[in-house]
Amino acid sequence: MAKSFILKGDLVFNKVKDKLETIKDGFLVCKDGEVEGVYKSFDEIGDEFKQFELHDYSGHLIVPGLTDLHAHAPQYMFRGLWMDMELLDWLNTHTFPNEAKYADMDFAKKAYRIYTNDIKKGATTRLVAFGTIHTDATLMLMDLMEESGVVSCIGKVNMDRNSPDYLVETTEESMRETRRWLEEVCKKDYKNTMPILTPRFIPSCTDELMKDLGKLSKENNLPLQSHLSENLSEIEWVKELCPWSEGYGDAYDKMGCFGGEGRKTVMAHCVWSSEEESGLMKKNGVFVAHSPSSNSNLSSGIAPVRRYLNEGVNVGLATDVAGGSHGSIFRAVSDAIQVSKLYFRYIDESMKPLTLAEAFYLATKGGGAFFGKCGSFENGYEADILVLDEKSIPTPLDDLKLDERLERFVYLADERDIIHKYVRGNQLF
Repeated sequence: MAKSFILKGDLVFNKVKDKLETIKDGFLVCKDGEVEGVYKSFDEIGDEFKQFELHDYSGHLIVPGLTDLHAHAPQYMFRGLWMDMELLDWLNTHTFPNEAKYADMDFAKKAYRIYTNDIKKGATTRLVAFGTIHTDATLMLMDLMEESGVVSCIGKVNMDRNSPDYLVETTEESMRETRRWLEEVCKKDYKNTMPILTPRFIPSCTDELMKDLGKLSKENNLPLQSHLSENLSEIEWVKELCPWSEGYGDAYDKMGCFGGEGRKTVMAHCVWSSEEESGLMKKNGVFVAHSPSSNSNLSSGIAPVRRYLNEGVNVGLATDVAGGSHGSIFRAVSDAIQVSKLYFRYIDESMKPLTLAEAFYLATKGGGAFFGKCGSFENGYEADILVLDEKSIPTPLDDLKLDERLERFVYLADERDIIHKYVRGNQLF
């Protein structure tokens, strides 16, 4: 059960996308797993909360937990490998053969234990992730994520065409196993782990399968995740497969797999989305999972995140391991800033680069909105909290402001410098 407590330290968080809120030697009050408020002094705290246990982290940065909106859990084992190919060749040559190994439950347990242990120790407090087509291995992943204490949406992948013989289902098998997976999830007493429908992407799913998943999502109000407009060759392939559609996003929409009606949907990458496509994303409430590392590693391009923000599209950050070569959303913050500068300089100088405040917003409140009220220290938000240690990045500068200290941490530190982590008010370490 979530505790009530007070943390003292140097607070940094977003209320809006373009400004950081900072309180030096501030107080964060958590009541029953939710943020009650932040205060500049102890005297400002209401008398009914002053008896809460006080944890003094003076001198340490205290920030909201980070959300990873898109990752491939089975690919974590080969992150940092085989980065010399573009998307489709990379999938066929390396990704599919390695994902097939998860039919072996002993292998799956070993690999997923490594992944979930690292997630628990890292900055991610909310996660949206793909499993594989293997139902039992995906259930094991969900069990391990539940043990970790991190809040997650995990999906059993669907693939019934354009896939190798060793990693493909029939349409009937794919839907039958998806329903079995959902039935098994309902039997479990998960507190932090939720299912999310996961058609890999349109090239690997027939129209029939996509429509069945869209219907299942609507009937059960289930969230859905997939990939959208990541790579130019992929986009051309979708045009061939769906000549009846007006575009990649429109194809998802016509098959009932593109949000709307209150159904939450994450689309990863969106590197080449047109204004019409992003307009449909805004209309349907679709979340863009921006994956700057993966987009660079697989030569996909640079997503127009500034345009999405200007248009009011929901955007969060993602590691996309193993297309992304690291599992840190802190690293994704700096990557997002850097690639936005390249977009500004080489593609469209009307699209100003992301600032630290904006990129940190994407990592916290922006992506966190997929899960509801999390990713900020505003009243009523779930208490996902990181306490950071800057000892590994010493400096003789003793007059740095809190936002400057956060910037240094984003660019220089690593996840071993997190000394405490809370999810929904529960301390994981």
